[in-house]
Amino acid sequence: MRNDVSWDHYRSFLAVLQSGSLSAAARALGLTQPTLGRHIEALEANIGAPLFLRSVQGLLPTATALAMRPLAESMETSSRSLSRLATASQTNVEGVVRISASDVMAVEVLPPILSRLQTAHPGLHVELSVSDRVEDLLQQEADIAVRMVAPRQKALVSRAIGALDIGFYAHRRYLDQNGRPENLEDLRQHRLIGYDRPLPYIRAILEARPDLAALTFAFRADSNLAQLAAIRSGLGIGMCQAGIARRDDTLEEVLSGQLHLTLPTYVVMHENLKTHPPCRATFDALVAGLLRYRAGGASVAESAPE
Repeated sequence: MRNDVSWDHYRSFLAVLQSGSLSAAARALGLTQPTLGRHIEALEANIGAPLFLRSVQGLLPTATALAMRPLAESMETSSRSLSRLATASQTNVEGVVRISASDVMAVEVLPPILSRLQTAHPGLHVELSVSDRVEDLLQQEADIAVRMVAPRQKALVSRAIGALDIGFYAHRRYLDQNGRPENLEDLRQHRLIGYDRPLPYIRAILEARPDLAALTFAFRADSNLAQLAAIRSGLGIGMCQAGIARRDDTLEEVLSGQLHLTLPTYVVMHENLKTHPPCRATFDALVAGLLRYRAGGASVAESAPE
């Protein structure tokens, strides 16, 4: 087995794994199908084993291909990180910065902060990875992350934003039709909106308020953004960040003062990037913007550039 196989071959291999066919992978990479096929054949010849089996469902990966996939994905992540660093100026705020954030933060909170940032630095390009998964900054899955759990790796630097207030909210129309609960027992009788899977921040909330674990949800979603849309539509009562609810006068908090929950928030990046101008400027802008959001003195929309 040779050790000088081109990254292009592994990139083609990963594209076929992800798409399931040579034609779809070729379109995704901007290559011709024969070229991509030669990449796969060369890789198979190098390792001495087939990587795909043809079937009516398309190309099925062999056990060897599946074993290689995590390493190929790691290579792709490293390649993207190298590309971002190579295109960035070492003195100016230019180049690509990849940010990881949950769906609600990405859609409801970060856009005006990023708008202000990119207005100040036109040469800065932002990639926003939207996921509730805690992406691994040490493996360079992202440059900077907005997290709701404290970072534990020593190689990371972070800034604690503080605790964001969380409450139970519903559309006024729902409450007018179904009544307003006066205690937790009343709340259990309502149509509740909640999570499908207990993510790390949900587990932290339940540790602080174990009495909420007994709540039964009539509507479940593994996306906080989907839950928020359900609350806004009048489907029922669900958890929402107070900062988001303040901007929507159709939403009303229920059991105010009885169910005070908080969501600790951090901006995190790898310590090697703290002197990298694009990452440093982005990190500082996220910290400043999220502190304004937490303070709640003005809506997030008002903090966007004019």
